[in-house]
Amino acid sequence: MLAWVYDAASACPQLDRVLIATDSDEVADLCHRNQWPVQLTSPDLPSGTDRVHAVARHHHADIYINIQGDEPLLKPQHLTALLRPFTHHHVEVSTLKVLCTPENIANPNAVKVVTAADGRALYFSRATIPFDRDGQIGKGQARDGAALNKTIRESAASDRATAPQYWKHIGLYAYRKTTLERFPTLPPSLLEQTERLEQLRFLENGIPIYVEPTEFDTIGVDTEEDLQRVEALLR
Repeated sequence: MLAWVYDAASACPQLDRVLIATDSDEVADLCHRNQWPVQLTSPDLPSGTDRVHAVARHHHADIYINIQGDEPLLKPQHLTALLRPFTHHHVEVSTLKVLCTPENIANPNAVKVVTAADGRALYFSRATIPFDRDGQIGKGQARDGAALNKTIRESAASDRATAPQYWKHIGLYAYRKTTLERFPTLPPSLLEQTERLEQLRFLENGIPIYVEPTEFDTIGVDTEEDLQRVEALLR
């Protein structure tokens, strides 16, 4: 699985270097055997962003990307999209979103994101956001999942959309060096601890996150069921 992620990241032409950060001796040994660049980090780091920060102290770059090693459906196109907002000098952090499938709208393991018109994240949540007060989509979901998915996609494509749009957050991040260095100096925020979502620390401290849409979904492999789904897709 790690090989798929490493190969996809290495195939992105915008990246100068790909390095694997781990607190596992077993993973480090695997990297050495395959001649993948690797750096051991402390097992006490509380988040992926903290781990990237630990690596950044030893490797200079203007922009750092945080890629989870359990995302075997990663594509180079994800990383190209992730870097796109940085053509604007005011962007400090970016991430991705994909249209949410019907089965994930109410799934707390599929984090949802809502954004402003300029792409800035307003909030990330495990809850279903936005809340569909008038039931424009929720009622359709109970009757016909396929119809719901069609409604969401048509809504996203329409400038006059009135039905709510649901976007799933894809947990890839890019940071400017100065912002990455600031992150561990900020205490864990209340919303971050409530939702168990590290990106909320940026928002609660006034650091905007720009969210780029992508057509390519990913599946993080956290369970045996996730692994079976990914294996079926990769066959």
